[in-house]
Amino acid sequence: MNVLLIQPPSQTPLMDQVYLFEPLALEYLGAGLKQDGHSVRLLDARLDPDVDGCLREFKPDVVGLTAFTSHLNIVKRLAEQIRGRLPQAFLVIGGHHATVCPEDFNDSAFDLVVIGEGVMAMKEILRQLAQNGPFSGIDGLGIPDPQGMRFTRPRPYTPLDELPFPDRALTAPYRAHYFSEWFKPLASIRTSLGCTARCTFCALWGITEGKYLRRDPLAVVEELKGIAEENIFFCDDESMCDTLRMGKLAELIRTAGIRKKYFLYARADTIVKHPELFARWAEIGLSQVFVGMEDFSNERLAKMKKGVSTDQQTEAARILRELGVMMYASFMVDPDYSREDFQALTRYIRDLKLSHATFTVMTPLPGTELHAARRQELLSNKPELYDMLHALLPTRLPLPEFYDQMAKLYAGAVPMRRSLPTLLRYGLHGLLLRFRLFGSFLKRLRAAHLDY
Repeated sequence: MNVLLIQPPSQTPLMDQVYLFEPLALEYLGAGLKQDGHSVRLLDARLDPDVDGCLREFKPDVVGLTAFTSHLNIVKRLAEQIRGRLPQAFLVIGGHHATVCPEDFNDSAFDLVVIGEGVMAMKEILRQLAQNGPFSGIDGLGIPDPQGMRFTRPRPYTPLDELPFPDRALTAPYRAHYFSEWFKPLASIRTSLGCTARCTFCALWGITEGKYLRRDPLAVVEELKGIAEENIFFCDDESMCDTLRMGKLAELIRTAGIRKKYFLYARADTIVKHPELFARWAEIGLSQVFVGMEDFSNERLAKMKKGVSTDQQTEAARILRELGVMMYASFMVDPDYSREDFQALTRYIRDLKLSHATFTVMTPLPGTELHAARRQELLSNKPELYDMLHALLPTRLPLPEFYDQMAKLYAGAVPMRRSLPTLLRYGLHGLLLRFRLFGSFLKRLRAAHLDY
């Protein structure tokens, strides 16, 4: 069969100019389907919006779509577009939102909803489709029905080492365009799934039922050998919590003679407890660590079950700075912040001597404890606002002032004397482009209150 996999366009295309990661989940799907002899094409509609042209030329029998919450209306419109062009095509939707809120796709435009891990599910779906067989025996599906979506048995996550390597040939036309700020071109790799933490704002640990799934380090090294890009993003939910495994992986990378630059996620407490592990990784190319700092208040950190303290955050920033590894510090602004809170956060960031910080709004994403506890307070149910930049809970400040304070954080929380060495990584031409983009982003952020 001809199978078309589509990465939908972004709800906020402006952010595609800040980072654009390869659609790794679809590359995994494509690899699995090609094992079964299917002809697979991957369309990244963020970079190539000509969906109609692809449908006319490739004439897929099956179309697979993926979506985060902010994509909900986008993929529904895409499904209608595909139905209009190819009425007989079989449409399957999967991804994060289909896993946490499958009922949102109880729509006649979709034939099936995949809940959870999709590689094995899609292989089974196409086998049944070829035999005109029923889908009720396939685990992990939602079957749209006007009387209410019907569900098959839950699908346990496939052991990661049983999955094929992602087929990066499917994204060959786009690979030069995948990046994260100054890391370009950038490849993504997954070495684990899930997280050992239990933060109230995160759905990832719940999706795997609290399990932390790991790949064999030998398999990770084998995959790394086949990646052409110099820059590698570890897109694990949390990369370093199994410190023994990551120590072994570092040694295997060194022994294999692989020289790349790495960007990965780690918790502040992991950095503090295992500085020697990060020193080993720095020696083999670790350039940047994304650390979810979230807040400057121990009280708020405890309330969100983050499991770290501000003292640990301070120590983690010092350790990475001394190792020459940049801390990509991410803070999550509570909608309940006062003007004094915004000012205190700025002081905290400056005290940490950070060279880079980014800011999101604490968002009650579907599938999280936070969403379950506070869904009655939501200011809007528009999926497009679930982008971590819009306040969906009541703000202490008037909305225009809240967004103005957010813009001030981006513009001035990190002093220019500290951020300039980081910004110069873009090169002079890139730096000028980034300043223009930054101006557009601040203007967009200050106008965000008009989106409700």
